[in-house]
Amino acid sequence: MRLGQFSEIGFPVTFSSCLSCPHVNMLLSDCKYGGTPNKYSFYSLSNTDDSRKRPAMPCPDFSYKNFPETLDVKWVPLKLLSRTNLRSITKVKVVSFLLGLTLTFFIMASYILTWDRKGLLFTPSPFQLKPMVVTASTAEPSDLSSENNFLDMKLLVRNIISKLEYTPRDVPDKSDVIGTDSQLFSVIPQQFLPEVKSPCWYEEFSGNTDTDPYRTNMFTLRSKSFRTVCDYLRTNFQEHLCHRDGKQYRLRCLPYFYIIGQPKCGTTDLFHRLLLHPEVKFTTMKEPHWWTRKRFGYIRFKDGFHECFPVEHYLDLFDLAARHIQEGIIGNSPGDHSKRQLITGEASASTMWDNQAWSYLHGNREEAEPPFLAQDFIQAVQPNAKIIIMLRDPVERLYSDYLYFKMANKSAEDFHQKVRLNLGMYIVFLLDWLTVFHKEQILVLRLEDYAANLRLTIKKVFDFLSVGPLSEQAEAAVTKRPMSNTRRAADRNLGPMLPTTRDLLRQFHQPFNLKLAGVLDNKAFLWTDNKGQEPG
Repeated sequence: MRLGQFSEIGFPVTFSSCLSCPHVNMLLSDCKYGGTPNKYSFYSLSNTDDSRKRPAMPCPDFSYKNFPETLDVKWVPLKLLSRTNLRSITKVKVVSFLLGLTLTFFIMASYILTWDRKGLLFTPSPFQLKPMVVTASTAEPSDLSSENNFLDMKLLVRNIISKLEYTPRDVPDKSDVIGTDSQLFSVIPQQFLPEVKSPCWYEEFSGNTDTDPYRTNMFTLRSKSFRTVCDYLRTNFQEHLCHRDGKQYRLRCLPYFYIIGQPKCGTTDLFHRLLLHPEVKFTTMKEPHWWTRKRFGYIRFKDGFHECFPVEHYLDLFDLAARHIQEGIIGNSPGDHSKRQLITGEASASTMWDNQAWSYLHGNREEAEPPFLAQDFIQAVQPNAKIIIMLRDPVERLYSDYLYFKMANKSAEDFHQKVRLNLGMYIVFLLDWLTVFHKEQILVLRLEDYAANLRLTIKKVFDFLSVGPLSEQAEAAVTKRPMSNTRRAADRNLGPMLPTTRDLLRQFHQPFNLKLAGVLDNKAFLWTDNKGQEPG
């Protein structure tokens, strides 16, 4: 979703801009791939730093507070309306007055007749929505539980609920998506090898076999583990080329599945456990962030533009898996044939939500939202991709995100004053993905279920990926592996967030969770009974 990040939001809260939220009244059964009218989107909350500098649209005030308490009304004596004075009024002025009065009547009538249906004409459309800015309070921690805080949050929640309908997103035509990146679609074919489970194809290799094919790969500059893999692959690269009609070919593969988010929801742990399945061959980089950042030339947006990572460099990440799959294609033993069922994947947690590169590259364009999202490109090159989403209570996810990414001066009081809310609004991202992928292609999990019953949740993932059952030994290795990326000891010592903060955040997320639970037809996604004590 092109939804970026809110500006820093503090509690206690006060309104400083109007908030319009997109339409999320959508049943899961209605979510289908294609250019159907029922498409959903949530573009306009920009994730750029520049968004903090943009003025928020003030809420119109219709209380007319500036009128004087008493009006001095002066009556015109009737005798002044004498026949002589009336004659001085020309017919032209009378006609002009009547026309003006009629025009005023029609304008007022149009306001009244469209009031309930469209809202006030001052209300911004959802696609013109600017970041909501909620000012941080200077209250002392002892004052954080004041009644006014809850009144402000209730006002905010009521405003969100009242604006949870918006114009559905128009999914771009595939031809338009292809036209934006000719290089990408010239490298990746429209059809893949039918006898292989993963999306693989043979690409002609026109380079000199004595040349290092990974010498210029930009991922090797930032990943020591991938450099090690490339050192292994280049030693016998020529031996794995296929020869046909005097030409040389190499096997290329895309990920069979994508773990797309969200951050601090257990994706790292899931990534490492899936690697233990013999049929799963990951890239050595968990999060290449290619679809959302590096293909546009960004590594960290705050560091500015670097250099675009070509699609060929992204495909190199899956060459080790491709080599195993190729052994299954050319081999004759039963063990070789089983390698045709090997799958690979990647787990960039930004893929679900991060489309902010558009605002950096096209900040001067008139459009209020990017015309294409990351999922549009993934679906265009790989219509049958499998998508895995891991979510957790958005309140606890937010606190975990704060503890993990903030490096200094962390405290429960500081968290109360400055938080980012957007990544916990899961429903607005999910609906965008459901506009281009069938619901059967997307598996949505809860971290709470994953932590409570790891064996059952992992089995659900394996079934979704259609990989074979594990042996008892392999299953024990998967389930007994220590948890990855858990909360640091220093962060645990800070304790939980303030009860007042948790209550305010729960009120904010409640309408989004309600829509999410409705779309997924699962009340567990309300997180009403969650204690919020996950260690990660």
